[in-house]
Amino acid sequence: MSRSRAWAELLRLPALFTVPGDALSGAVAAGGRPNPRTLLAIGSSLCLYEAGMALNDWADRAEDAAERPHRPLPSGRIRPSSAFTAACALTAAGLGLAAGAGRPALAVAAPLAATVWAYDLSLKHTPAGPVAMAAARGLDHLLGAATAGRPHKALPSAALLGTHTLAVTTVSRRETQGGTSLPPLAALAATAVLTRLVARVAHGTKRAASTGAQVGIVTATTTATATGMGIGAGRRRHAHDRVGLALDGALRTALATAYAATAGRPYTHAALNPSPPLTQRAVGGGIRATIPLQAALAARAGSGLTAVAIAALAPIGRKYAKKVSVT
Repeated sequence: MSRSRAWAELLRLPALFTVPGDALSGAVAAGGRPNPRTLLAIGSSLCLYEAGMALNDWADRAEDAAERPHRPLPSGRIRPSSAFTAACALTAAGLGLAAGAGRPALAVAAPLAATVWAYDLSLKHTPAGPVAMAAARGLDHLLGAATAGRPHKALPSAALLGTHTLAVTTVSRRETQGGTSLPPLAALAATAVLTRLVARVAHGTKRAASTGAQVGIVTATTTATATGMGIGAGRRRHAHDRVGLALDGALRTALATAYAATAGRPYTHAALNPSPPLTQRAVGGGIRATIPLQAALAARAGSGLTAVAIAALAPIGRKYAKKVSVT
């Protein structure tokens, strides 16, 4: 049990629940829908994410020995060679699953894996570190987009997801020292802007929904007239479409609000008191907020069902985060 817990801590298992939403929201943002290749992309994302976790602790083992001696490697519960081997094996598995999802997916997974390794081994403690982490999350989103629809359509949502990750990573650079309010304040401002953007319907989605409603009205009206029912049926269809659009808007607003609350509260606390414990809570809150953000992006793309499926991962991740830290 102690060895299993050590690996759970090394791999930060509760954070895994923030990963499937990347590919799922990417698939619908690309104008498609999740399919069997998307499941392979999710498997690839999970492997590459965990490879990054293992490699992160391997690269930081000397630093953790001074600042976080309770971590699995400095405490001696896991050997550094085992962590490095796990990182290599998980990277290979991730690329293999991406290859199974098709060439477009592999074409995204390869630079994603390279970004993960570059961040952990050389970029983490440089100004490029947060940017590299943001790029990795954006590429993970595009990995799902590569399995369905047209990947280039997912670029705007990948940028939004990457911006959130940039903010979280910037805050995380001070999680063991604390001492400054600027990073959590900047992250709070970014969260406010992102909340406003994801609450809106994606460009093209509103137009498509409106066009679909108009076509539905014309079709229903024509059919109704032909059968002697008159224009009333067309009006009822129009009312039904308006109700659907209102429900979509309510879902986007609810998910955007959940995102703002999950990230905003701990950022505010850390800005008021930038101590290491509150800064670490801010990082944890930012990580957990990734799930409602992914769900909001899926709803923004017009896929309420996918959005609800992603949002359902949040309470599960929160439950396990009480047992194993996500940071």
